[in-house]
Amino acid sequence: MTVDLLLGLQWGDEGKGKIVDVLTKDYDIIARFQGGPNAGHTLEFDGIKHVLRTIPSGIFHEKSMNLIGNGVVIDPVVFKKELEGLIQFDIDYKAKLLISRKAHLILPTHRLLDAASEASKGKAKIGSTLKGIGPTYMDKTGRNGIRVGDLELNNWKEKYRNLANKHESMIGFYNVDMQYDLAEMEVEFFNAVETLKELTFIDSEAYLNDAMKSGKTILAEGAQGSLLDIDFGTYPFVTSSTTTAAGACTGLGIAPNKVKDVYGIFKAYTTRVGSGPFPTELFDKVGLEMAKVGREFGAVTGRPRRCGWLDLVALKYTCEINGVTKLMMMKSDVLSGFDSLEVCTAYNYKGKIIKHLPYNIEPENVTPVYSKFKCWAADLTKMTHADQFPKELIAYIEFLEKELEIPIEVVSVGPDRKQTIYR
Repeated sequence: MTVDLLLGLQWGDEGKGKIVDVLTKDYDIIARFQGGPNAGHTLEFDGIKHVLRTIPSGIFHEKSMNLIGNGVVIDPVVFKKELEGLIQFDIDYKAKLLISRKAHLILPTHRLLDAASEASKGKAKIGSTLKGIGPTYMDKTGRNGIRVGDLELNNWKEKYRNLANKHESMIGFYNVDMQYDLAEMEVEFFNAVETLKELTFIDSEAYLNDAMKSGKTILAEGAQGSLLDIDFGTYPFVTSSTTTAAGACTGLGIAPNKVKDVYGIFKAYTTRVGSGPFPTELFDKVGLEMAKVGREFGAVTGRPRRCGWLDLVALKYTCEINGVTKLMMMKSDVLSGFDSLEVCTAYNYKGKIIKHLPYNIEPENVTPVYSKFKCWAADLTKMTHADQFPKELIAYIEFLEKELEIPIEVVSVGPDRKQTIYR
């Protein structure tokens, strides 16, 4: 069998958690392939809102197995709280959740390093979520990290102490005022590690390849968005992992020729959290209204999201680098009732009209070129079939499909899993 991928095509927050939840019934295994607890995958059903950070979004389905892959970084403290949040729903997560031995651990000192580094940057800060994710990936590539499999070794606490001591010496390098009690943080950390050790650790690449040979269906779940990719995102305002389709291969141990469909998720408009360039960002009442109606606040951080019109230049770019085969448009209901809609179809880049994403999209270099569309007045949230869509929404969808040359197969009209319409 093959593997399907699901990933975000913008700066994250596209609604991946909801769609994974909707699709899970068609898959035996849901496998998260990168990122850490900076992710906030929101699922809503039966009148309850759930936010998952590290656990794959298929955990609420009785028959699916959920795997945290080697490309993920895990904070045991955050993870323990996440598991505790599942208890009230009577979910047997010990039977449904597997963890790759090769996944790296976020230590308390990783979070301290993250805070010290960001504080030292002043106005040049990149907008880190301060979860310790960047420093953890730095230790991974620097070959200093501690992995889940190390917890099975007798000397893992010695390895921890050596790395934590190194981190403390590095904190002093940043020359910022840091007040912390590491001993207190470590009590919580070591307690959470014991909870983590109650779960099943596996050699995940062998597990997944055996599953494929036995005919199991697998959905690989990405975190963040393609424009935050360490290589192809708006560097340096990016995350520390590979958020594109290639990350599923390195983050799970799956060969590229095993990938079948790549589901690309995007909002009907664009949002961004934190610092970094955003060509179509709106600073007027329209942008404020988008944020208000769309409840645009980070699921994990609570930070307000910057809002703007859909950027087709950036969207084409992420479709190309991911090899997207099917598109899913989220939050179309948020745009209902605007006077008109605009879509960025090109950039004026240093006086020249271009349709590709250039190396630098800072405002001094890029001005978006817009096409205008009529908006729909209808409330989409009660609709259950594509035949009910207003003609203005249909025209908007058909224009995007023509420009992107990829079918938009799913349109989301609300946060609940039932508010998902297949075309």
